[in-house]
Amino acid sequence: MTPWRTRPAPGPPHPLLVENRDRFQTFDTAVALKDCDFTVVDTELTGLDPRHEEIVSIGAVRVRGLCIVPGESFSVLVRPRKDLPKQSTLIHRITPQQVQDRPRLRHVLPEFLEFVGSSLLVGHHVGLDMAFLNRAMADVYGLKVENPCLDTLRMAQIYRAEHWENYYDRYALNVSYALSDLSMEWGLPRFPAHNALADAMQTAYLFLYLIRKIQGGRLVTLHDLYRAGRNWRWHSS
Repeated sequence: MTPWRTRPAPGPPHPLLVENRDRFQTFDTAVALKDCDFTVVDTELTGLDPRHEEIVSIGAVRVRGLCIVPGESFSVLVRPRKDLPKQSTLIHRITPQQVQDRPRLRHVLPEFLEFVGSSLLVGHHVGLDMAFLNRAMADVYGLKVENPCLDTLRMAQIYRAEHWENYYDRYALNVSYALSDLSMEWGLPRFPAHNALADAMQTAYLFLYLIRKIQGGRLVTLHDLYRAGRNWRWHSS
């Protein structure tokens, strides 16, 4: 097992990372949502600390024209440097035997970047996924992903806030923002939890549901979505 501190120095930047860094320096949020390509992404991890834990699986699906695109998906298992903790296996059900012959993360990143391209990224609690992905990108290429990201957890908070009847509703302790709970509450198709590709698909359905529900379905542009949250912030790492 190669210790984190002895990882190889970053290689040349991937061309797509450079291209997207330049592309999104002057990103125009007036673009119509229906004209955007979105990549909905999810990762399975050995733990929650990006400084010490690793990605063991990446799943992603494409949304174009505000529809999930059949056949455009990405799914890969990754062999981490550290042994899989038993606790993480209990959560995502990925066993050491399943990953023992899989490629290291640095060898699957190019294919993942090609799949993402210049699309916008969507995830549920996307900051966690991007923390792990960007640590890996920085280690391998010396650059991070600059594609703007949308968080369906934050979108769900925006939608819920539109229906608060009083100030104290925001402190309700029985409210859950877990992906599976939101999907059940709003009657969305259900997929197996803690599987990267299935969670990406679950998130894609949640994303499209919220686009059609926030502000009564009157969202037209990314800027409309930005304004809907008032305190909204594009995710950055």
